[in-house]
Amino acid sequence: MPRYPFALVAALLLPVGSVGHAQAAQSAPASAATSAPTAAALAHPQVELKTSQGDIVIELFPDKAPKTVANFLAYVKSGFYDGTVFHRVIPGFLIQGGLYTRQLQPKRTLPPIPDEANNGLSNLRGTVAAARGPDPDSATAQFFINVVDNPRLDYVGNQSGMTWGYAVFAKVVKGMDVVDKIDNLPTGPQGPFIGDVPRPLVVIEDAKVIGEAAHPVAEPVSPITGQVPASAPAASKQPAAKP
Repeated sequence: MPRYPFALVAALLLPVGSVGHAQAAQSAPASAATSAPTAAALAHPQVELKTSQGDIVIELFPDKAPKTVANFLAYVKSGFYDGTVFHRVIPGFLIQGGLYTRQLQPKRTLPPIPDEANNGLSNLRGTVAAARGPDPDSATAQFFINVVDNPRLDYVGNQSGMTWGYAVFAKVVKGMDVVDKIDNLPTGPQGPFIGDVPRPLVVIEDAKVIGEAAHPVAEPVSPITGQVPASAPAASKQPAAKP
């Protein structure tokens, strides 16, 4: 596995200043006749990402990262991820997306959420984690999928953003071959980024909770604060730091 300087890894995942909004929707209540296996499935909901390179299914861990999962589901159910791209691919490390359009313009997001990296889950191959900036509590819509075991991205202490780690909240249960296919795409500079943009861009055409229809509402509501977020200026450009 390639070695990446940890100080650079800690700052590489999320551009500082990404702001905006999406909307939340309520899950349909389970039927009284729900079977035990179905109840277990609801405890760990699954989300299907239909991408231009194939489909990826991820299983969420609300028991381990409740705020991160609630935040991710709010974006999924609002349709926020539809038409966004995997804008960063670092071969043998991770693939990252969830914020930028096909034109590599950032979308407006919900307010950032508290970091839940200290939940006992490790950044192993196939796990999904929340991307963030130097501040541990700065994650919004972006997420990344670990292509290899990346334990150096795990929580080791609360001394600084570099030791805090990245919150794992899900894992790929189907479509890891698609993740590997994306990981093997050629990359280069494009738009505001100095490198690591896959060619062609990988588009998330549709994101949905399996077995549940999306019910977008008129006004976006934060799953963390319960408030409609205020408008804010556009996101700054991606930091130049990279491994």
